[in-house]
Amino acid sequence: MATQALVKLDDTKNDELIQLVSFMLADEEYGVEVLKVREIIRMPTITKMPNVPQHVEGIINLRGKVIPIISMRRRFGLIENEMNMQTRIIIMDVVGCLTGFIVDSVSEVIRIHSSEIQPPPSMVLSGGIGQEFITGVFNHAERLLIIMDIDRMFSEDERESFSEM
Repeated sequence: MATQALVKLDDTKNDELIQLVSFMLADEEYGVEVLKVREIIRMPTITKMPNVPQHVEGIINLRGKVIPIISMRRRFGLIENEMNMQTRIIIMDVVGCLTGFIVDSVSEVIRIHSSEIQPPPSMVLSGGIGQEFITGVFNHAERLLIIMDIDRMFSEDERESFSEM
Protein backbone atom coordinates (compact mmCIF):
# COMPACT_ATOMS: atom_id res chain seq x y z
CA MET A 1 0.00 0.00 0.00
CA ALA A 2 1.44 3.36 -1.09
CA THR A 3 1.70 6.08 1.50
CA GLN A 4 0.79 9.67 0.70
CA ALA A 5 1.75 12.81 2.51
CA LEU A 6 -0.87 13.93 4.97
CA VAL A 7 0.20 17.57 4.78
CA LYS A 8 -0.85 19.49 1.69
CA LEU A 9 1.71 21.85 0.27
CA ASP A 10 0.62 25.46 0.06
CA ASP A 11 0.67 26.50 -3.60
CA THR A 12 0.42 30.23 -2.87
CA LYS A 13 3.52 32.39 -3.15
CA ASN A 14 5.38 33.40 -0.04
CA ASP A 15 4.19 37.02 0.07
CA GLU A 16 7.25 38.59 1.59
CA LEU A 17 8.02 42.30 1.86
CA ILE A 18 10.75 43.40 -0.53
CA GLN A 19 12.64 46.69 -0.46
CA LEU A 20 13.96 48.10 -3.72
CA VAL A 21 16.17 51.08 -4.48
CA SER A 22 14.65 52.75 -7.53
CA PHE A 23 16.66 54.76 -10.03
CA MET A 24 16.09 56.51 -13.32
CA LEU A 25 17.80 55.75 -16.58
CA ALA A 26 16.65 57.48 -19.78
CA ASP A 27 13.17 58.28 -18.40
CA GLU A 28 12.61 54.68 -17.27
CA GLU A 29 12.51 53.57 -13.66
CA TYR A 30 14.44 50.50 -12.50
CA GLY A 31 14.72 48.80 -9.14
CA VAL A 32 17.31 46.63 -7.43
CA GLU A 33 17.10 44.86 -4.10
CA VAL A 34 18.18 47.21 -1.31
CA LEU A 35 20.39 44.51 0.25
CA LYS A 36 22.62 44.61 -2.86
CA VAL A 37 23.25 48.35 -2.52
CA ARG A 38 26.26 49.27 -0.36
CA GLU A 39 26.10 53.03 -0.91
CA ILE A 40 25.09 55.79 -3.29
CA ILE A 41 27.66 58.48 -4.11
CA ARG A 42 27.98 61.61 -6.22
CA MET A 43 30.14 61.46 -9.33
CA PRO A 44 33.85 61.43 -8.41
CA THR A 45 36.74 61.62 -10.86
CA ILE A 46 36.80 58.34 -12.79
CA THR A 47 40.13 56.95 -13.98
CA LYS A 48 39.88 55.56 -17.52
CA MET A 49 41.26 52.08 -18.15
CA PRO A 50 42.66 50.85 -21.48
CA ASN A 51 41.29 47.79 -23.26
CA VAL A 52 38.09 47.41 -21.24
CA PRO A 53 34.59 46.72 -22.58
CA GLN A 54 32.77 49.75 -23.94
CA HIS A 55 30.32 49.89 -20.98
CA VAL A 56 33.14 50.07 -18.39
CA GLU A 57 33.61 53.76 -17.62
CA GLY A 58 36.77 53.19 -15.56
CA ILE A 59 37.69 52.81 -11.89
CA ILE A 60 37.48 54.89 -8.73
CA ASN A 61 39.19 54.74 -5.36
CA LEU A 62 36.56 54.54 -2.62
CA ARG A 63 38.19 54.67 0.81
CA GLY A 64 41.23 52.72 -0.36
CA LYS A 65 39.32 50.17 -2.43
CA VAL A 66 39.46 50.17 -6.24
CA ILE A 67 35.97 49.80 -7.72
CA PRO A 68 35.09 49.31 -11.40
CA ILE A 69 32.46 51.72 -12.69
CA ILE A 70 29.87 50.65 -15.28
CA SER A 71 27.84 53.04 -17.44
CA MET A 72 24.30 51.66 -17.26
CA ARG A 73 23.35 53.69 -20.34
CA ARG A 74 26.10 52.07 -22.40
CA ARG A 75 25.39 48.63 -20.93
CA PHE A 76 21.78 48.93 -22.09
CA GLY A 77 22.69 50.47 -25.46
CA LEU A 78 21.10 53.82 -24.64
CA ILE A 79 22.16 57.24 -25.91
CA GLU A 80 24.74 58.92 -23.65
CA ASN A 81 23.74 62.12 -21.92
CA GLU A 82 25.71 64.69 -20.01
CA MET A 83 26.12 64.03 -16.33
CA ASN A 84 24.46 66.55 -14.07
CA MET A 85 23.82 67.24 -10.37
CA GLN A 86 21.37 64.29 -10.23
CA THR A 87 23.79 61.72 -11.67
CA ARG A 88 24.84 59.14 -9.10
CA ILE A 89 26.92 56.01 -8.75
CA ILE A 90 25.24 53.12 -6.98
CA ILE A 91 27.86 50.88 -5.37
CA MET A 92 26.49 47.33 -5.35
CA ASP A 93 27.65 43.89 -4.37
CA VAL A 94 27.71 41.86 -7.59
CA VAL A 95 28.41 38.23 -6.64
CA GLY A 96 30.81 39.30 -3.90
CA CYS A 97 32.57 42.05 -5.90
CA LEU A 98 31.82 45.74 -5.28
CA THR A 99 30.91 47.45 -8.55
CA GLY A 100 29.66 50.96 -9.25
CA PHE A 101 26.84 51.74 -11.68
CA ILE A 102 26.30 55.21 -13.14
CA VAL A 103 22.59 56.11 -13.20
CA ASP A 104 20.77 59.32 -14.12
CA SER A 105 19.30 59.71 -10.62
CA VAL A 106 18.29 57.70 -7.58
CA SER A 107 14.61 58.03 -6.74
CA GLU A 108 13.62 56.31 -3.50
CA VAL A 109 13.43 53.10 -1.50
CA ILE A 110 10.19 51.28 -2.28
CA ARG A 111 8.58 48.57 -0.14
CA ILE A 112 6.42 46.11 -2.01
CA HIS A 113 5.04 42.63 -1.53
CA SER A 114 6.48 39.91 -3.75
CA SER A 115 2.94 39.08 -4.91
CA GLU A 116 2.73 42.55 -6.55
CA ILE A 117 5.60 41.75 -8.92
CA GLN A 118 4.53 40.58 -12.36
CA PRO A 119 6.81 38.48 -14.55
CA PRO A 120 8.36 40.31 -17.50
CA PRO A 121 6.71 39.67 -20.87
CA SER A 122 8.18 36.61 -22.58
CA MET A 123 9.08 38.65 -25.68
CA VAL A 124 11.39 40.79 -23.52
CA LEU A 125 13.22 37.74 -22.22
CA SER A 126 13.47 36.12 -25.65
CA GLY A 127 14.91 39.25 -27.24
CA GLY A 128 18.30 37.56 -27.53
CA ILE A 129 20.16 40.45 -25.92
CA GLY A 130 20.86 38.85 -22.58
CA GLN A 131 18.05 40.35 -20.56
CA GLU A 132 17.68 37.45 -18.14
CA PHE A 133 18.57 39.93 -15.39
CA ILE A 134 15.06 41.44 -15.65
CA THR A 135 13.17 39.54 -12.99
CA GLY A 136 9.86 41.35 -12.96
CA VAL A 137 7.78 44.47 -13.39
CA PHE A 138 5.93 46.44 -10.73
CA ASN A 139 3.22 49.06 -11.29
CA HIS A 140 4.50 52.00 -9.25
CA ALA A 141 2.62 55.31 -9.21
CA GLU A 142 1.16 54.73 -12.68
CA ARG A 143 4.61 53.86 -14.03
CA LEU A 144 6.20 50.50 -14.59
CA LEU A 145 9.27 49.82 -12.49
CA ILE A 146 11.62 47.25 -14.06
CA ILE A 147 13.08 44.99 -11.38
CA MET A 148 16.60 43.69 -11.99
CA ASP A 149 18.75 40.97 -10.49
CA ILE A 150 22.15 42.64 -10.68
CA ASP A 151 23.96 39.31 -10.14
CA ARG A 152 22.64 38.07 -13.49
CA MET A 153 23.59 41.19 -15.44
CA PHE A 154 27.13 40.05 -16.23
CA SER A 155 28.60 36.81 -17.46
CA GLU A 156 31.08 34.94 -15.29
CA ASP A 157 33.94 36.13 -17.54
CA GLU A 158 32.85 39.76 -17.14
CA ARG A 159 32.68 39.43 -13.35
CA GLU A 160 36.17 37.93 -13.29
CA SER A 161 37.53 40.82 -15.37
CA PHE A 162 36.04 43.32 -12.87
CA SER A 163 37.71 41.61 -9.94
CA GLU A 164 41.05 41.85 -11.77
CA MET A 165 40.80 45.65 -12.09
